[in-house]
Amino acid sequence: MALLEIKKYTDKSLKGKASPIGKIDVNIQHLIDDMIETMHAARGIGLAANQVGVLKRLCVIDTSLNEDRKSLIILINPVLVEKEGTVEAEEGCLSIPGYMTTIKRSEKVFVKGSNREGKSLEIEGTGLLARVLQHEIDHLEGLLIIDRISPIKREFFKRRYKKAFKEINSTK
Repeated sequence: MALLEIKKYTDKSLKGKASPIGKIDVNIQHLIDDMIETMHAARGIGLAANQVGVLKRLCVIDTSLNEDRKSLIILINPVLVEKEGTVEAEEGCLSIPGYMTTIKRSEKVFVKGSNREGKSLEIEGTGLLARVLQHEIDHLEGLLIIDRISPIKREFFKRRYKKAFKEINSTK
């Protein structure tokens, strides 16, 4: 297994729409393992394949927030099929380090997809799981949390982070 580079918000792969996965081969299995390791190393609770530069419909989620890893979900070709209610909460993203903003999401979602063995999955998510499912599926559609905020907040974000990323890149 290997740690993968998490792409930052200026990377073009984050704006691309991910392609469905056909055959779940050894390369996909290695990618899944690497994504899980990368997500945990970054102390994240979700990671979509395009966040590591791979435009495939794959995400890994672990909302356990501890070492038992009992809530690890591997989703291949996820589709949001139903949603209910709305709630606002703070959200962050591994591709936008240090940035938190309030995002309106559905309270409850139903997602279909496949697991790493290719078996069909149906997930009903509420609370944090509902939020993470929506966040990761957004990534697979080429959407970031900054695409879900008001134009005024987005402009403020761009000015603030453009300067921050210039400073980071100039020290390399």
